[in-house]
Amino acid sequence: MSQPAAAPALPPNVRVFEIAAASVAARALWAVAEAGVADHLGAEPRSADELATSVGAHAGALYRIMRLLASQGIFHEHEGRRFSQTPMSETLRSDHPTRTRAAVRMVGMPAIHSGVGRIDASLATGGTGWEAAHGEPIFEWLARHPAEASLFNDSMIGIHGGEQPATADAYPFAGTVVDVGGGSGNMIVNVLRQHPDARGVTYDMPHVVAEAQRRFEAEGLTGRARVEGGSFFDGVPAGGDVYILSHIIHDWDEAKCLQILGNVKAAKKPGAKVLIVEMVVPPPNVMTSADRWNRSSRPATTAPGESAVMPACGPTISISDR
Repeated sequence: MSQPAAAPALPPNVRVFEIAAASVAARALWAVAEAGVADHLGAEPRSADELATSVGAHAGALYRIMRLLASQGIFHEHEGRRFSQTPMSETLRSDHPTRTRAAVRMVGMPAIHSGVGRIDASLATGGTGWEAAHGEPIFEWLARHPAEASLFNDSMIGIHGGEQPATADAYPFAGTVVDVGGGSGNMIVNVLRQHPDARGVTYDMPHVVAEAQRRFEAEGLTGRARVEGGSFFDGVPAGGDVYILSHIIHDWDEAKCLQILGNVKAAKKPGAKVLIVEMVVPPPNVMTSADRWNRSSRPATTAPGESAVMPACGPTISISDR
């Protein structure tokens, strides 16, 4: 039996326009994630009218948005303007373990959207679009906006959730493990699950580690895990056997990276290890989703050995996220 002919390649101008218009689908995806549409779909298809009533939306507008997303594999459209779940739309449920809904809501929340919208300022000045839009660094802004900060922390599980168990599996953790800039504690939870003889410390700003403390309590880890609040520009907890910096280095310029790593070097005991889990810029003409996000905000980390940053805290082990 002959195979169907492959669809002809799109003309270059059409491909360029598709990239330009992708923001429409991205905003549609954010809108249904924000509204929680996927939470109201079960095994049986439901009409757009029913879903609109459930989430407080305009039925006609919701239908058109879901029809657009169904063309991308998010939801499946049936006759009668009814929709059902697909594997992709299932991940938008609030109870889905990947936390994809939180990640989509964070990427599309108005503050982030307006920051990305000022990428023209980044192009002109070399600064960040975020600071052009908001007048201050993102982490200072988040410290004053607790709801958005909580969403940001939850979204990190959605964006990096698969890395923590892989990191825990990749290294023989023992003794006291300090997760520097550890957010809501997900890395420490995964490390302690796989390494029963290890103890953990999540270190981050005080308003952030409060969520980690609640997570440790929910996981029954309060006897082995604790939190410390503070800024890694001022110092880090002393005496750890292993220090983890997961997606920290790429957030800062080289001078600030050296400051952070210098504080780690001063705090760690002799023989302690430093693990850096980080994105690595791919070769030219190759773009990953992580790289696309990173290049839109600030310079990304180069491969180990290409920067003066890595030796700043002594021997390190890099676990890269390509």
